Amino acid sequence: MRFMTAEPFRIKMVERLKKTTKEQRQQWLKEARYNAFQIKAENVYIDCITDSGTSAMSSEQWSALMLGDESYAGSKSFYKLEASVQDIFGMPYVQPTHQGRAADYIMAKLYAKEGKFAIGNMHFDTFRGNAEVLGALAVDYVVDNGKDTASQPHPFKGNIDITKIERLIEEKGPEQVSVVIITVTCNNNGGQPVSMKNIREVSNLAKSHNIPVVIDAARLSENAYFIQQREEGYKNKSIKEITREMFSYCETATMSSKKDGLVNIGGLFVTRNEEILKHAQQLAIVHEGFITYGGLAGRDLEALAVGLQEGVDEQYLEYRINQAKYLGDRLMESGVPIIEPTGGHGVYVDGRRFFPHIPQSEFPSQRLVVALYEEAGVRAVELGACAFGAKDPITGKDIYPDVEAMRIALSRRVYTNSHMDVIANALGEIYRNRDQYKGMKLVYEGPITSLRHFTAGFELL
Repeated sequence: MRFMTAEPFRIKMVERLKKTTKEQRQQWLKEARYNAFQIKAENVYIDCITDSGTSAMSSEQWSALMLGDESYAGSKSFYKLEASVQDIFGMPYVQPTHQGRAADYIMAKLYAKEGKFAIGNMHFDTFRGNAEVLGALAVDYVVDNGKDTASQPHPFKGNIDITKIERLIEEKGPEQVSVVIITVTCNNNGGQPVSMKNIREVSNLAKSHNIPVVIDAARLSENAYFIQQREEGYKNKSIKEITREMFSYCETATMSSKKDGLVNIGGLFVTRNEEILKHAQQLAIVHEGFITYGGLAGRDLEALAVGLQEGVDEQYLEYRINQAKYLGDRLMESGVPIIEPTGGHGVYVDGRRFFPHIPQSEFPSQRLVVALYEEAGVRAVELGACAFGAKDPITGKDIYPDVEAMRIALSRRVYTNSHMDVIANALGEIYRNRDQYKGMKLVYEGPITSLRHFTAGFELL
């Protein structure tokens, strides 16, 4: 197999990409108020704004679509999905949802309590938005070197700091903590994995205080692959053996199936607690549809049942992780500062180190997003002062996140390494001319700070 280093698939259908001029892109940026979310997808050459719902489905998945049972209740397609989920999660109860944020909503309604803490490594925006609406206090307790983008590579920068949890419980009391949420992999700081040892220790600590543990499992396969490759005692274990152990330490898991489920739509709420399931089903009926379709067509359930199994395939995961590494290596060769080591679903460029002369108050990572689209038609996303900034509830002053980054998210089975070269060459050119760039001013934000980046408006300074 030593010569078999290319993608483990061949291309059967192609989709045309539109090449555009710099002048056109400058106009489109101005019309979008310099927010990449507001640019039409047809005007993007390489789209790296997210890895969510952008996977290319396999021939087996397309075939499965034709088997979709569209029965309102008791669909055959649901029971296929249920069996696939049980196989990978090792948990008995499955409630599908139309996408991950719907599962987040159900989870938040059941586990996030007003005025109480929800502890995580680094909560992603959809749960944080739900927590904010419900009045819960979402706190990030990732290990310190997980927040230091310039630190030496560490195999598990997504780990939760046990000492910080113990300190909060000691100071506030365990009754003031409603839930612990472990996000695998940790999105906000580079798609960094969480070790099995850390998952086990966090779970044991939480259970000793009767605090439920939830795993945000959007990238469960990628996290399992990192455990297999990096953690002692797991080299000879299969990905499924690792995922089942991961979920043995939690009561409930949520998943945006649009990531490691390799589908374009869908989410999951999975639990081992029958009472929690009953409440989740009631919320699903109100907001999603009947419990055996959960807002999805039968054909979507079929595609997800297959995609989950393909997502834990080790040859696929080897290709997936190494494509991110390839891009990261190319960027570092050009001196571009990234979060090391590269994670599973993309490469994160350190906005503060890239533009050291632009303060966080002037959104350096958003400026980099704009520059990358302007120069190469590549759309990435800011995960920094806009996406993860906050307001002090008393003073109203801005609170800036520890990690200031631009994420280049890689769609699964979509782009080749030639596309990675385009991204690397463009960023290398921008980095060589970085002193010519100035910051940005936020001119519009929505009412929920943790979700403002989707609709924000900017001006160039």
